[in-house]
Amino acid sequence: MKRIMLIALLLILAVPAIGSAQPKKSRKKAPPCAVDLAHCPDEGCGGRFDPNLNRQKNNRTSNEAPADRDFSFLAALPKKVPGYKIGDTREKLTAVGEGKMIRVMAYALVVRPGSSETCNCHLTSAAETDNHIVLVSPELKRPSLRGEANSQTAEFTPRVRLDHPNFTRAKLKPLIDDAPRNALLVRVTGLQMYDSEHALGPHKLKRKNDWEIHPVFGLEYCPADKICTATGQANWVSIEQ
Repeated sequence: MKRIMLIALLLILAVPAIGSAQPKKSRKKAPPCAVDLAHCPDEGCGGRFDPNLNRQKNNRTSNEAPADRDFSFLAALPKKVPGYKIGDTREKLTAVGEGKMIRVMAYALVVRPGSSETCNCHLTSAAETDNHIVLVSPELKRPSLRGEANSQTAEFTPRVRLDHPNFTRAKLKPLIDDAPRNALLVRVTGLQMYDSEHALGPHKLKRKNDWEIHPVFGLEYCPADKICTATGQANWVSIEQ
């Protein structure tokens, strides 16, 4: 009798363990809500989304001359903007600099493939998604992804890519891979943008804050055997060459 009770107890204890061993269901991806990028509106679509943020992400060009900024400028921007909430119009962010054209020198450590997002109507091809470029301070002696918590972000976007076809992971990744310590000295030109979805939402990214250079309108890199400066023109090579 005792033996039967012992076996029954072991079976009861084993049930939760068996249940916990079951693989978790993967999060279901939203289907595309447009047939292609040409039919994807600037405000995006698909489920819950912030049309004002998506319009900011989907800027395609700017005629404003860029202002040179140190990497520390981005890092010093506020993690949260007082009075701003997800879905608000962007005036409070504009007052802090959103939409300004800036140019920043940094080390690019990795360029990550894009994913399905509301700003690109949940399209998934490489041509229709963005690329997330991890940037760290150019003053670091040994730049590496161990310092990603202090990184900033720049992003190639699919709409800008229509005019700048070399703004791709396929073009940038080999340059990073061939650079000393896999850290490519770059100078990035684009719009200062507050990624309010990540800053105020549940999905946090590993970086200093959620201010980005997004979209990127220009990217230059410094060859390994050359010397380049933040404001000089000598030796910089455009990724579009």
